[in-house]
Amino acid sequence: MALPNIFSKEVSNQLIERINKLTPDTKPHWGKMTVDEMLAHCCVSYEMAYENKYPKPNAVMKLIIKLLAKNAVVNEEPYKHSERTAPQFIITGKRNFEIEKKRLIEYINKTQQLGESYFDNKESHSFG
Repeated sequence: MALPNIFSKEVSNQLIERINKLTPDTKPHWGKMTVDEMLAHCCVSYEMAYENKYPKPNAVMKLIIKLLAKNAVVNEEPYKHSERTAPQFIITGKRNFEIEKKRLIEYINKTQQLGESYFDNKESHSFG
């Protein structure tokens, strides 16, 4: 099954519509995070792409990540409910729902507007 293309305006708009339906009281359907934590969790990948917020793994760690995690992360199979996540993606503690929601929508819009060509041949934060 092909994944939706985040660079498509239609797909971006659909994601933003789903995000806009969330409320601070939305209950999780899939994990243990609260909705504000989940929004912050979703922002981490964008932070890695656009900000210098997280240190890049050293060469040895990149090799280990490539060998053990890359295929699970960049394929089209859905994540399993029991899959572990990288430490940067673990969000604990209350976050401001509106701020996290706004940040995620801004990242989605930025990604869609920059387009696929912006990311062609760009080094991955985790995989090199």
